[in-house]
Amino acid sequence: MILVTGASGNVGKMVLQEVSKSGAKHRAMYRSTAEAAKAPAGTEKVIADFAKKDTLDAVLGGVDSVYLVCSPIQELVQLESNMIDACAAAGVKHVVLNSAMGAGDYDKSCPSWHRKVEDKLKTTRLSYTILRPNSFHQNVPAFFAPTIRTEGVFYSSMRDAKNSFLDVRDIAVVAAKALAGGEHAGKIYELNGPEAISYAELARKISKVVGREVKYVDIPMDAQRKAMLGQGMPEWLVAALLDLQQYYLNGKGGEVDGLLQKLLGRAPITMAQFLSENGNEFRAEAANA
Repeated sequence: MILVTGASGNVGKMVLQEVSKSGAKHRAMYRSTAEAAKAPAGTEKVIADFAKKDTLDAVLGGVDSVYLVCSPIQELVQLESNMIDACAAAGVKHVVLNSAMGAGDYDKSCPSWHRKVEDKLKTTRLSYTILRPNSFHQNVPAFFAPTIRTEGVFYSSMRDAKNSFLDVRDIAVVAAKALAGGEHAGKIYELNGPEAISYAELARKISKVVGREVKYVDIPMDAQRKAMLGQGMPEWLVAALLDLQQYYLNGKGGEVDGLLQKLLGRAPITMAQFLSENGNEFRAEAANA
């Protein structure tokens, strides 16, 4: 039995789809009945919360493997640690932990939180696979589409730093395979996308898809901080995101290797493919849809 946590999240939802397609016996963990109602047909649904330890034991009955993911929030270390403790107590055999790029060598922001969870997992008797994915293709419309639709521009302070984005659907395929343990047990996979691009290059790719010029405008980091705070983002999140951005500015996150393709057994989804599928997200009419 496989348990997929975070089953309504960006990656968890895709992992659940992959596990469901495989035919493996599985259940999905949600925090509400409204979220659980969206589960694929044939999926056993359970309601639990990492913050409520007394809800975790029941969802782990008969479970052999767990996909563990949590939103990048301040309480991430404690919440995921609660689940790791529950897995160890319940006799779970294997955990696939969704960590983050930088967890191995960056002591700030989200990567440092994920590293604490990784270290916690390694102290248990649990078999594990750790996934450290780079930035998602799906972050591009989430972060940049609003101003692209209204102004034809997106802003950041990334200068010419390169990023090897990858698709959450590819992460999900790797996670579903890793849930079987076997050759994946004890492995830490740094997952980079198929190409490293700057934001200026990203703007050109978006332009090609939407059929009009889209520009990337580099701004001072202080200006980016003020803009993020002005959008109502909490100070802790702004600080975490800008600290993470510094990781990329330091030359990290732009590596390209063949690991993802090897794990997938096929070519990874490229940014051009993703943009072609989601071009409407960047068009003005999408805002009124």
